Amino acid sequence: MPPELGDGPFSVADAHQLGVNSGRLRRSDLARPFYGVRAPLGRGQSLPPTSDADRWARIRAAARTRAEHYAVQMPADQFFSHATAALLHGLPLPIRLLEQSIVDVGTSVRTRRRRGKGVRGHFIPLDRVRIVRVGHLSVASAVDAWVQLSTVLTLDELIILGDSLVRRQRPPSTMAELCAAVARQAGLPGARRLREALILVRPRTDSPKETVLRLLIVRAGLPEPEVNVTLRNRFGAFMALGDLAYRRYKVLIEYDGGQHREDERQFHRDIDRLDEPMEEGWRVIRVNKSHLPQAIIARIRTALLDRGWVP
Repeated sequence: MPPELGDGPFSVADAHQLGVNSGRLRRSDLARPFYGVRAPLGRGQSLPPTSDADRWARIRAAARTRAEHYAVQMPADQFFSHATAALLHGLPLPIRLLEQSIVDVGTSVRTRRRRGKGVRGHFIPLDRVRIVRVGHLSVASAVDAWVQLSTVLTLDELIILGDSLVRRQRPPSTMAELCAAVARQAGLPGARRLREALILVRPRTDSPKETVLRLLIVRAGLPEPEVNVTLRNRFGAFMALGDLAYRRYKVLIEYDGGQHREDERQFHRDIDRLDEPMEEGWRVIRVNKSHLPQAIIARIRTALLDRGWVP
């Protein structure tokens, strides 16, 4: 292949312009992810995923690769939207959307709405979307992707996505931007679900599991805990950052994800990190995916009652 095509995906038109004939483009060493696009096949077999995190990383990488392949011949009036945009912004999506092997492509020109194998086209007027750059790709903004997915995601999935938009570390959006986006969607499909989700979105979250745990607590009739609270000792010095906390009752709830169990150093750091709050009289409840929801709620309810909470 001509070196000008590089090692990544390329368009059939560019290959023909460089003198590559159609027979060469039909060879088995080239994948055909989209009409008019070719991509060199990877060499060798990849190792099977060793953990849930590894599996998720591979699924996301494959989805990003599909977007890169499509972008080779993407017209100037098109941009990535919906689930593809959310993925490119690094937002958490349910696995059912990631495994569809489809790219979502928006355009403001109704007659240019793209259809075809592996492509889902959307007509989106420019006054209803802000297009940004993610690397070299044209993508709907993170907030617009959240709005666009309101007809596809469940209420809880929308809340998780909303939390990730205003997360504690490097949040891509603000609560004010979410409120404005929901207001603009009034009267359009998904508006009601967006309003319901916005009520339960909270800034400063660190993971989808924290959001799921918070929703479980609130829907069980318990008071809503604060998210990622800075805990200080009796002298005002920093002790720890708590996942979910009731400062009034000194009850701390920590969600232990996979890295907490699989990383020995993280495991020991967690022990040291939570030792001082316990010395300061905090009741620490650690939760992981093995715990049943009923058991989690019972432990939190008992701890709150012991600390003076009155239902």
